[in-house]
Amino acid sequence: MSDVDRKTFLLGAAAAVTPAPPAPGPGAGLPPNVPDWMKTLGKGVDADPYGAPSAFEKDVVRRNVDWLTATTESSVSFTPIQDLDGIITPNGLCFVRHHGGAPTIDPAQHRLMIHGLVDRPLLLTVEEVKRFPSQSRIHFMECPANGGMEWRGAQMQGVQFTHGMIHCCEWTGVKLSVLMNEVGVKSNASWILAEGADAAAMTRSLPMAKARDDVFVAWSQNGERLRPENGYPLRLIVPGWQGNVNVKWLRRLKFGDGPWETREETSKYTELMPDGKARQFTWVNEAKSVITKPCPEKPIHGPGTYEVSGLAWSGRGKIARVDVSFDGGDNWQTAALAPPVLSKCLTRFRIPWTWNGRTAFLQSRAIDETGYVQPTLEQLRAVRGVNAIYNKNAIQTWRVNSDGTVDNVQIA
Repeated sequence: MSDVDRKTFLLGAAAAVTPAPPAPGPGAGLPPNVPDWMKTLGKGVDADPYGAPSAFEKDVVRRNVDWLTATTESSVSFTPIQDLDGIITPNGLCFVRHHGGAPTIDPAQHRLMIHGLVDRPLLLTVEEVKRFPSQSRIHFMECPANGGMEWRGAQMQGVQFTHGMIHCCEWTGVKLSVLMNEVGVKSNASWILAEGADAAAMTRSLPMAKARDDVFVAWSQNGERLRPENGYPLRLIVPGWQGNVNVKWLRRLKFGDGPWETREETSKYTELMPDGKARQFTWVNEAKSVITKPCPEKPIHGPGTYEVSGLAWSGRGKIARVDVSFDGGDNWQTAALAPPVLSKCLTRFRIPWTWNGRTAFLQSRAIDETGYVQPTLEQLRAVRGVNAIYNKNAIQTWRVNSDGTVDNVQIA
């Protein structure tokens, strides 16, 4: 056989075993085909002056629950944490809680008033606030009602609704202690009142020790100015404490010698205990975690090895460890914590799992640097009963069914 014949034979044999290209259809863009989007020019750089997600990610949005509150002006929307990676929440997906709707504020007309038990009361423009030395810190923010609909039993089918009242952002602003030094807080001042410029005039009292520690007044979120629904042009950031004390649309800081006992800290944001008394000023978000993949929105597609992933956080500092159970808490394995692990910040955890196709009960348990261990629901109910709405940080259970679907369940 000549060299030419040999080459012809080899080419013919190769053609005989090479699969034919797929017919046009849903897979027409798959190799070896050249997809349509490679055959024409795409959009220019000026097509979207402010960028937006791909149209194929249109379902990754905040959602609310119709029956949860009376109106959208006094309601909450939930972050789709099942669709997010890492620890930073995009600004457009951060959960929001409104008490009187989001006001439209002209920053040129907005002022921050600082008064009360101070030597030098101030009325600052937004630009004057931004002239002070700034800092950028990454912190989570969680509504104390996160999971609050689950005290008596599992009823929300989806991690977005059981744990989605949370987000984590890089906040930029001036430390409150800097402003306190500027006005000269009097020695007998022990509390501070923060008031928002919304229609509800959302107002909360904070103890001086926290105000001097790590609280700051922010104007930026993830590198850009605050979104209107998240407090534009100024908001208070109170790391590790309940979202409601992180007052949005901040207009006033007043120093006094005691708490103001406002509506939001007497009839609201208190917890009815089994003995009929109510817990008040329960500010700290205790250690908590949840598996976000798999979850009801992210089922499993057949037996095999998967990466189980989730989020953990604590208002008292860093997450030290996260354990994961695949049998409802009988046995635990330690998951890997993805860096960075920061104080009062979401921490991503991951662990491989080989699913055999049988029913499994997935749980995660967070332990923070103080040694606090996330409790079971049974442990939490034994102390707090079932009448509360706030501060439910119990271990979450997902039941993976034999068909790969995932349900929200509670087990004793």
